Amino acid sequence: MRKPAKPQLAMPSDGRVRAVVDAVLPAIDGGRFAVKRVVSQPFEVTAHGFTDGHDVVRMRLCWRLEGDANANEVEMLPQGNDVWVASFTPHVPGRYFYTAAGWVDHFRSWRLELQRRVDAADILLAVLAGAALAEEAAGRARGNDRKALIKWAQAQRKRAERAGMAVLNQMDKVEAEIESIKTLALDPQLAELADRYPDRNREVRFAAGASTGASAELPLTVDRERAGFSAWYEMFPRSAAFEEGRHGTFKDVQERLPYIAELGFDVLYLPPIHPIGRGKRKGRNNTLAAEAEDVGSPWAIGASEGGHKDVLPALGTLEDFQALVVAANEFGIEIALDIAFQCAPDHPYVRQHPQWFRWRADGSVQYAENPPKKYQDIYPFNFETDDWRALWQELKSVFDHWIGYGVKIFRVDNPHTKAFAFWEWAIAEIKRMHPEVLFLAEAFTRPKVMHRLAKLGYSQSYTYFTWRHTRDELTEYFTELSHGPGSEYFRPNVWPNTPDILDQHLHRAPRAVFVTRLLLAATLSANYGIYGPAYELLEHTPRSPGSEEYLDSEKYQIRHWELDRPDSLRGLITLVNRIRRGNPALHANTQLRFFDTGNEQLIAYAKRDASVGNSVLTVVNLDAVFRQSGWVQIDAAWLGAGGRESFEVEDLLTGQRFTWRDGGNFVILDPALMPAHVLRIHTSGEP
Repeated sequence: MRKPAKPQLAMPSDGRVRAVVDAVLPAIDGGRFAVKRVVSQPFEVTAHGFTDGHDVVRMRLCWRLEGDANANEVEMLPQGNDVWVASFTPHVPGRYFYTAAGWVDHFRSWRLELQRRVDAADILLAVLAGAALAEEAAGRARGNDRKALIKWAQAQRKRAERAGMAVLNQMDKVEAEIESIKTLALDPQLAELADRYPDRNREVRFAAGASTGASAELPLTVDRERAGFSAWYEMFPRSAAFEEGRHGTFKDVQERLPYIAELGFDVLYLPPIHPIGRGKRKGRNNTLAAEAEDVGSPWAIGASEGGHKDVLPALGTLEDFQALVVAANEFGIEIALDIAFQCAPDHPYVRQHPQWFRWRADGSVQYAENPPKKYQDIYPFNFETDDWRALWQELKSVFDHWIGYGVKIFRVDNPHTKAFAFWEWAIAEIKRMHPEVLFLAEAFTRPKVMHRLAKLGYSQSYTYFTWRHTRDELTEYFTELSHGPGSEYFRPNVWPNTPDILDQHLHRAPRAVFVTRLLLAATLSANYGIYGPAYELLEHTPRSPGSEEYLDSEKYQIRHWELDRPDSLRGLITLVNRIRRGNPALHANTQLRFFDTGNEQLIAYAKRDASVGNSVLTVVNLDAVFRQSGWVQIDAAWLGAGGRESFEVEDLLTGQRFTWRDGGNFVILDPALMPAHVLRIHTSGEP
């Protein structure tokens, strides 16, 4: 019996292609997902390119904005060990694609060989070969470049031929002539001219899969600047009334805008503004039996007045909301809306599309649960419904509706409980038409799930900062966020509190803890937020011992806030946000470095922006009760203050100035006064 033939490897389409491009970085999961950057931020790309033997490889970075037919190109520069680097700066938001192309450059290879040749006959033969290569380049050139290359080639050929005859006739002084010919052949200006017109017929591009050899473009999502640097303030519109006991409105929120602008926030995030269900409405402190006057949870969306595309009548009208969006923009503030894809029992969707929900054997709908938490007033969507296409289209249309009212930022509630495939499709479709739109993922869940959502297109992501308290925890976590693989696509947005989370660290905590957590959030991360006015007014009482729920939580009732209380953190928050805006080092996360303090109660770290010479060093006392001291071991050169015996630092919180040196510097911080330094490094010549 004949054995089956062994499979054979197919020959390439052109076996003369010798260059190899076997890596282009950064790449997320081999190019499956997009790297993220913001506009006007240089995007550096690394490629690995080489060939067999000793020939010279040239590499180009190729990039384009989605929809552009032709790619832009940037010459890649060698870094040694077959590593090449180039960058480009995208100036508009959108989806980009990039790759690397390489080829064996015969002209550069010829030039390299000629530099090493010493034998007269070899030099003359090489010069003749170079003349032929110059003529080939002239065939690809136009205008004066073409004429210059032809003239050069002809001159080289004539001189080489004359010198060749001289060598044959054993004429004297031939060596000087040959050296002159070699010098002319290696003329750098003419070589630069030839470089403009390389032979790329045997070019190779980075391939997605070695088995197919198909060229690959890697995706890059470029967002507007607010995706990379922002300060968020969350408030409940229904608690915005200036008079106690009255339901707040959009007009009341509009009256609060000067206060929020004074604090220095550029994003005002509103919990859901839609009609609130009456069926199974929750009472105060999440009780199951609501009283007639209880307003319910804004996340229990939908009632007879409408659903996700409507507003709670007590807040005002759609026109009032649009007026709020316009007014906020005049203060430099954007309105971010909470999108929670879930329904109250009396949401119109439940009646109109019962197939979108999961029904139990007793004929009731399965309500949402996150043990031990139960949400009897909320019905989740069933993303495995046979009618999933219609469900997807309807949910996407919710975003489209609010974009039409001027909303460009969405905070999405619990996205990890919805289908990943839906988010990838919906976000891509929305950003294709509206690349300026940003999405924040509120997903306090397993790390891989959080990272998957970021890969699928979320512009920013909530983090575990709320539960990281010690020096080692903070150092490890923020080193991972700023320098780990996820830093290419996972943009952290850190919050010391939310309406859902009063961390035990804040339970009945003294003022110093609130100050410390604010400063850590604002200086460790380029994006941060607070739930206010609860935060600036030091709200710290849990519903019960060990609970993360607030007592008298604003999620279930209207609260009245005295914004002018003398103990408010209002002034400090204003100062911190001013410091953030005025120091470019705090606008990004990639240049974050921690320094040793010799005291686990002190944490020290710095950020820098070398392009503008701005560095900020922060030292925080994590002990809310006692003074702590230690020696902060700094690297002055990394901070931009190298080469001097001493330099000045300015505490941006207090205005004090100190003289520091490379190496150890003594610090003592008293939480009763100010538990931190935020130090701007003064480089030479600065005021």
